[in-house]
Formats: sequence, C-alpha cells, structure tokens
Amino acid sequence: MSTRTNTVSALFVTAMLVVPGSLAANLYRYTNSQGVTVVDYQVPVEYVSKGYEILNTEGMVVRVVPRELTEEEKKVRNAQQELEAAASAEEQRLRDWDESLLLRYSTVADIEAAQERALRDLRIRLSILKSNKRSLKQQVENYQAQAADLERSGREVDVARISAIEDIQAEMESTDRSIADRAKEIEDVSAAYQRDIERFGMLLEVVELRQTLLARQQAEREAETADPRR
Repeated sequence: MSTRTNTVSALFVTAMLVVPGSLAANLYRYTNSQGVTVVDYQVPVEYVSKGYEILNTEGMVVRVVPRELTEEEKKVRNAQQELEAAASAEEQRLRDWDESLLLRYSTVADIEAAQERALRDLRIRLSILKSNKRSLKQQVENYQAQAADLERSGREVDVARISAIEDIQAEMESTDRSIADRAKEIEDVSAAYQRDIERFGMLLEVVELRQTLLARQQAEREAETADPRR
C-alpha cells in the first residue's frame, strides 16, 4: 500500500474516531493545494469551488459536489442550454401546428377554401379604402379648382378652403398607410395559408405511409395464417 493511501486511510480513521456523533454523518473528501486527498468533517472555503465528495459513516460516497465551472465553461453550458430550449420550443410549435391543422381541416381543399374566404374579406376592405381615397382625391381637386378660380378672378382664397384641403390631404395620407397595411396583410395571410397547405400535405404523406405499412403488415399476417407451412 502506498504512503499516500496510508495517509488517506489514517486520516479517515482518525476522523471517524475524533468527530462527534452528530458530525459523523457529514464527512467530506477533497483534494488540497498539494494534491493530497483529505477526509475531514468540513471543507475549507478555498477548496469548495474545486468540488468534493460527501461520505456516510461507512466511508461510502453519498453525494458528489462538482467543481465550479470556469467562465468559458459556463458560456458553453449556457449556449448549449439555449440551443436545447430553442429546439424544444420549435418541437412544441410544430406539434401544436399539426394538431391545429388536423383539428380544423380534413383535406387540402378545406384549407384553400378558408384561404379564399379570408382573402376575399381583406380584398373587400382594401377596395373600400381605395374607393375612399378616390373620393378624397376628388374633393381635393374640387377645392383646388375653386381656389384657382378665386385666384384668377383676383380674389383671395379663404382660410377655410385652404384648411379643408390640408385636412383632406392628411386624411388621404392616412388612407394610403391603411391601404399599404391591408396589402401587406393580404400578402402575409396568403403566405400563412400556403405554409398550412404545405404542412398539411406533409401530414397526409405520413398518414398515407402509415396506412400503407399497416395494410402491408395485415396482409403478411393473413398470408401467414392462410399458409400453414410458414
């Protein structure tokens, strides 16, 4: 037996003999700065971060406290945890998406019909906005024509007329923004339904493949039953 092993054993036996009964269940084994394994009833503060083992009264390890990670190791661990969390979130998102599709639709045609209804409503709202813009534009042109007539006749354009033109132009700008928003919404809704169609098609492929495999297995079982030599 080596000198180091003898030293460790002696330390352990001594600790068992001198440590009071209330502390005997809390023995700790750690490595000191000289690389020597030490068994004691406490771990010095300077060695806690390096990790240690907790022993029972028979000297068996009941718990291992790992060493503290370095900053670089913490970054790696955190990055790995973030990747795992992102993967788990994506898995849940796809699961929820699939369940929603199967709950709402039976065929791709169902999704296409829902898409057409949604887009039709949005197009109607867009058409109304464009009609409003044309009406506002006509009002501005009428006021501008009146102002031009006043100026040609040598009269001053009244403040109320100028203010009305400015108000209508501001309303036209707001309508332009609403038109752009509705056009973008139509684009987004169309793309979302297209993704649903593609995803649902993938689900149908899986369902059809599963049905094919089940039918094949059933046929093989029936063939084995019908042929006693197999």
